[in-house]
Amino acid sequence: MIDWNSIEAADCAVPADRPMEELVRGLSHALADPDPLIRDGAAYSVLSAWIDRGVIDEPRRLALGDEMAARFSDREIQARTFAPLVLDMLVGKGDFRADWVAAFERWYPSERDLRGHDEKLGWLHAVAHGADLLGRFGGHPEVAPVRMLDLAAARLTAHTDHVFDQLEDDRLATAIARILTRSDMSERDATTWLEPVGTCFGADRIRTPVPAHLTNCLRTLRMLYVFADRGVRPNAASAPQALHHHEAVKAHLAAVLDLIVKR
Repeated sequence: MIDWNSIEAADCAVPADRPMEELVRGLSHALADPDPLIRDGAAYSVLSAWIDRGVIDEPRRLALGDEMAARFSDREIQARTFAPLVLDMLVGKGDFRADWVAAFERWYPSERDLRGHDEKLGWLHAVAHGADLLGRFGGHPEVAPVRMLDLAAARLTAHTDHVFDQLEDDRLATAIARILTRSDMSERDATTWLEPVGTCFGADRIRTPVPAHLTNCLRTLRMLYVFADRGVRPNAASAPQALHHHEAVKAHLAAVLDLIVKR
C-alpha cells in the first residue's frame, strides 16, 4: 500500500521504488475512496503537486483525464464529485480533450446528490467542484463561453430539494462571473443564457416555504450581480477584473430577479 502521507511530508518527492504507472493508478483510486481522510488528504495534495510540477507526463495526464470523465457516471457520489477537481488541475496544466467537456455537460445539471458535506463521506461539493470546472472550461479558448453559460443556467434551473450550503452558490456565481470576463462575447452572448432562468422561475408563483431550487437561483444571481458591479478576481492573488458587458449583465440580472420576486 502506498503511504501518501509520507510522500506529502517529503515535499511530494517521487518514491524511487515505485513505477509511475502504479503511483498514478493509486492516486486515481484514492481520489474516489469513500474515506475522506484518504480522498481529501495527502493523495489530493500529492496529485496536485505532481501535475503542477510535470512529474506526471502528458500521456498519463490525458489518460487520467479520460478516467475522470468516465467517472462522472460512477455509482459512488464521492467518485463523481471529485472527478471535476482532477480535471480542473489537468486543464489548468494545459491538457484538454473535447470529450471531457461533453462528459461534464451530461453530469453537472443532472447530479441529484448536492450535499456539501456528509458526516461519513466528508466533503462532496458537487455544485462547488463542478463550478470550478465550469469556470475553467469557460475560460478555455477551445470552449465557447456561451456553452458554459448555458450549462450554468441548466444547473440553476434543475429541480432539487436541497438548498446549496457551504457557499456553493458563491462558487457557482464566481465561476459564471469569470466566464463573463471573456472579451470574445457579444452583449447577447453575455446575457441570453439568463432567459431560460427567468422563464423557468418567472412562470411559477412564489410560495412559502420558498422551494430550494428557487432559493439557490436567487442567491447565485444576487452574488453574480455583485461581481457584475464590482468585478471578480481571476484567481485569489489577482485584482478584481471587470465583466465584459457588465452594465448589460447587471440590467438583465436585475430584470430576471425582478421577474422572480415581484409577483
